[in-house]
Amino acid sequence: MSRNEPAITPDLVAEHGLKPDEYERILKLIGRPPTFTELGIFSAMWNEHCSYKSSRLHLRKLPTKAPWVIQGPGENAGVIDIGDGLACVFKMESHNHPSFIEPYQGATTGVGGILRDVFTMGARPVACLNLLRFGSPDHPRTRHLVAGVVAGIGGYGNSFGVPTVGGSVGFHTRYDGNILVNAMAVGIAGKDAIFYSAASGVGRPIVYLGSKTGRDGIHGATMASAEFDADSEEKRPTVQVGDPFSEKLLLEACLEIMAKGCVIAIQDMGAAGLTSSAVEMGAKGNLGIELDLDAVPCREEGMTAYEMMLSESQERMLMVLDPAREADAEAIFRKWGLDFAIVGRTTDTLRFVVKHQGEVKADLPIKELGDQAPLYDRPWVPTPKKPVIAVASVHPPMSNRHALLKLLGSPDLSSKRWVWEQYDHLILGNSIQQPGGDAAVIRIGEGPKGLALCTDVTQRYCEADPVEGGKQAVAEAWRNLTAVGARPLALTDNLNFGNPEKPEAMGQFVGCVEGIGEAARALDFPIVSGNVSLYNETQGRGIPPTPSIGGVGIVDDVTKTSTLAFKADGDVIMLVGASRGWLGQSCYLAEICGREEGAPPPVDLAAERAAGDFVRGLIQEGLTTAVHDLSDGGLAVALAEMAMAGGIGADIEPPGDLPAHAWFFGEDQGRYVLTARADAVESVKERADNAGVELLAIGKTAGAALTLPGEAPILISDLRAAHEGWFPAYMASAR
Repeated sequence: MSRNEPAITPDLVAEHGLKPDEYERILKLIGRPPTFTELGIFSAMWNEHCSYKSSRLHLRKLPTKAPWVIQGPGENAGVIDIGDGLACVFKMESHNHPSFIEPYQGATTGVGGILRDVFTMGARPVACLNLLRFGSPDHPRTRHLVAGVVAGIGGYGNSFGVPTVGGSVGFHTRYDGNILVNAMAVGIAGKDAIFYSAASGVGRPIVYLGSKTGRDGIHGATMASAEFDADSEEKRPTVQVGDPFSEKLLLEACLEIMAKGCVIAIQDMGAAGLTSSAVEMGAKGNLGIELDLDAVPCREEGMTAYEMMLSESQERMLMVLDPAREADAEAIFRKWGLDFAIVGRTTDTLRFVVKHQGEVKADLPIKELGDQAPLYDRPWVPTPKKPVIAVASVHPPMSNRHALLKLLGSPDLSSKRWVWEQYDHLILGNSIQQPGGDAAVIRIGEGPKGLALCTDVTQRYCEADPVEGGKQAVAEAWRNLTAVGARPLALTDNLNFGNPEKPEAMGQFVGCVEGIGEAARALDFPIVSGNVSLYNETQGRGIPPTPSIGGVGIVDDVTKTSTLAFKADGDVIMLVGASRGWLGQSCYLAEICGREEGAPPPVDLAAERAAGDFVRGLIQEGLTTAVHDLSDGGLAVALAEMAMAGGIGADIEPPGDLPAHAWFFGEDQGRYVLTARADAVESVKERADNAGVELLAIGKTAGAALTLPGEAPILISDLRAAHEGWFPAYMASAR
């Protein structure tokens, strides 16, 4: 079939990430040895990143449906009905390995790729978020990676013109060799104007749109499906290069031809580029695809069929067009200065045929490229249960005052202002709440409705107990949305784990998926899109299991959302939810006591739901003046954050039977701090009694200091100095 191509040898097969038994499966499927181009196509379609061969067996257990879900997993992004004829389109994706190799370009193309997933569905992007995990601050490479990733996210989002409104940043030595860069994008579309990727109709033109194809990103998806090693720097050529200005043009051109009714099907060229996009469009539509690579716009001379099929050059789309509107579509793309080329057609053969320079470079069964990808039921072992840490076994090494200041200045709990001030979070003019709160809030159009958005995960909980950790990640997203007054609707996820061929790592994955599913069902919080990133290991050392959760909620009136800032002196401070002083896997135990151990706090989903519904009702009735959910660092950290945000202090009453350090730093779940005017307290208590929710008055807002019982007052200026100081000082310090 092809000339001038290397012979297919066991070494070449292994270099393509295919195991011997998988290669045997290919031979049986096509009845002959593959060509070099076909080997590359199988490598792209059957790698972990594209085929989900280790995970899809377990992903089927997740709840994905609800009356408001328009499109669940399986498309470019998930879609939910948000009323008034509108839909919210959103998804989260990872760009972990590329960002470790080349942090700026890895992060930019992660943002660009997730934005394309959203506008491919016909939605205009309105917000981006992210979840970032870096290695130990003491590691010599960490500062460089933080600087590059943050600059890359800002460089792409700011230039493209979409606000980056929220996120999460954390550090742990287990990410030293494998950072996490998870990007989330959110868009708005007409409910009846969603575009899908399944091709339809025989003989219709397949059109290549956007930027030209180059040699960047070849084998990017395969690289993302393998462990790192000491030679990861040599993989730099597999990292794509992004151009946000081209993507902005691509967005406008795509939305314009969609509005004119030119588009039958559309798929962005992400992982595995032209290969994956063409195969998915044909296979989903039960059609064959024939491509003529001579027509593909290339920016480099002499590109081979293999290179064109596997390139992951950015800002490219593949569409099936209505033949009658072909001229209209081309005129629009030419107007925007973008390439427009007919590179193939749909067929009724169910074959994927690739031609180049008069030769057939590939001729494969299209359905089997996806449907017959290996599906593994990997061996797994459950994570052994950790012992519960008794409160009496944790002896405070310092005063609660000093512990609070130290926690506020720790890498994970310090202010991330240095990060988010590099992002334009105000562009488009619809950002209602800036980063730093519980959840971002953006107005939909002219309002009054809005969306609340957040990203969450506590990886130390997930490692100690994957089931409880998975539940907690979903519950925290639910709490963060609730705390601003939003009704949680749906979530997306990015499941970051180690090597699935290790039963312990696979057990972590299975456990987290079980916990996520249990919480999503209990909270009516379906998963509508997501991504799995496995093999996050370097030289055999895996990351902590990190199932990132992206939450989306609806706000009926953005003028009535809640913030965490104390508003006035004399407000009564109340604690919602039960407190047991849980210190296992807490920030206090790790940062103050130097102990990362014990079972994480259990999640009572019924109590979680009751507390959330109660708090949301108070906000809607206008009975609260501030609301903040409790998570890392417990009550004391939450109170400090509220005081700093409002510039108002608080006098806190002594705890009951609990030791003070457990009361202030325990991380029991399902809790909120809220404030109310004195004349509203009885109404709040009455509603708590009716809802069966624990409620305790713990103090009042007052003055310019936070006073914990038995401790000297801490000036808000001292809280801010501790909280705001660590990140800028770290990034400015000498290498």
